[in-house]
Amino acid sequence: MRQPSIVWFRDDLRLADNPALRAAIDRGEPVIGLYVLDEQSDGIRPLGGAAKWWLDGSLRSLSARLTERGSTLVLRRGRAASVVEEVVKDAGADAVFWSRRYGGAEREVDAALKSALRGSGVTVASFGASLLFEPWTVQTGAGTPYSVFTPFWRACQSMPAPRAPLPEPREIPGPQSEPTSDDLDDWALLPTDPDWAGGLRETWEPGEPAARARLREFLAEDLAEYDRSRDEPSAGATSGLSPRLRWGELSPHTVWHETIESGHPAGRFLSELGWREFASHVLYHHPDLATKNLRPEFDAFPWPRLRPAQLRAWQQGRTGVPLVDAGMRELWRTGVMHNRIRMVTASFLVKNLLIDWRRGEEWFWDTLVDADGASNPFNWQWVAGSGADAAPYFRVFNPELQAKKFDPHSEYIRQWAPEYGPDAADLAPPPIVDLAQSRKDALAAYERMRRTSRP
Repeated sequence: MRQPSIVWFRDDLRLADNPALRAAIDRGEPVIGLYVLDEQSDGIRPLGGAAKWWLDGSLRSLSARLTERGSTLVLRRGRAASVVEEVVKDAGADAVFWSRRYGGAEREVDAALKSALRGSGVTVASFGASLLFEPWTVQTGAGTPYSVFTPFWRACQSMPAPRAPLPEPREIPGPQSEPTSDDLDDWALLPTDPDWAGGLRETWEPGEPAARARLREFLAEDLAEYDRSRDEPSAGATSGLSPRLRWGELSPHTVWHETIESGHPAGRFLSELGWREFASHVLYHHPDLATKNLRPEFDAFPWPRLRPAQLRAWQQGRTGVPLVDAGMRELWRTGVMHNRIRMVTASFLVKNLLIDWRRGEEWFWDTLVDADGASNPFNWQWVAGSGADAAPYFRVFNPELQAKKFDPHSEYIRQWAPEYGPDAADLAPPPIVDLAQSRKDALAAYERMRRTSRP
């Protein structure tokens, strides 16, 4: 009897450039795809609502594509380690392959499972598929991880070029009999009461084919203007690839090589891939990135008592500050926000409202379709001043000046917060805080923290 190989899909929901899938196919035995919705293992962070919406669509696409090529996708829910072992037994499999993950809890799950499977005689192998450079391969001359982006990225660029992407398999041999699978509808990943995902459906089509199409479109139509227009939220010059990379519908190797082959100057865009790499490298060395200040002196920051009404106003885009409100409404409607506006809205929460960055990180985790365990907390700590290579705390993004510089004709603001248009000024609510005074309050709080944390 032929013993199948199991490919455990996680954040690599694609067929092209998937080394784990390629390894399974190369064994010459039947291949079973497996996805486990793990919300029970210790330390594994449950997905937010927008991420669940995306996952549903991406799994449907992956399942259809595996079926077209002769294989199948098994869905199971529960603790990953026990579920994978159950599927191995049910399928009579003798090999399991997966792509590596870099969060602390995820690595613990993977290491324990690898040990248990090998102990029972199952072949197990993991592969680098989500990053261009594995975290343990990029170190300072002293053998320590980098804490500043520029030398980190310089070191990456001095290393051998990222490997070429693997081609998409045309055929994937499937098993004669399949293990039982959950029905995806039973997972209830889509919102129903209420159905708040209308804007997500209008904006996105999850899945590998749509991801590949967007990459081609970006390289052909938008990359040439990327450097000039990337900071203008109404210009539409951003790549739109962040959720594709987060869910692994595209590999960074594919994006890297196809970008270079496009012939356009792309240093700035590729450095954004580098920033994504840096976030994952920091997470690898600091697994509690989402909950603990990377710079310990910020543990003494004097956060005032939370004012729930102000937090809700920020979440709902009702702060009375046009650029902030436009950004928060774009986020709710589309599941993403322009990167420049992410910085502005985050700065406003942390420094003008003096609300702990972790509250903002939690909201973005729930509302972003590209919410990522590395990039989301990494970027929030960057804005807050508590993270790696962070913006100095005294750098407070003034949303009025940012609007004048990057949205001078108010196109972005009018699109998402029309009550701030010139003909509707009387409809606009007043700001919930004074920008100048709240900046002074933030800087005073920072000075108190510095005095407290001095040795």
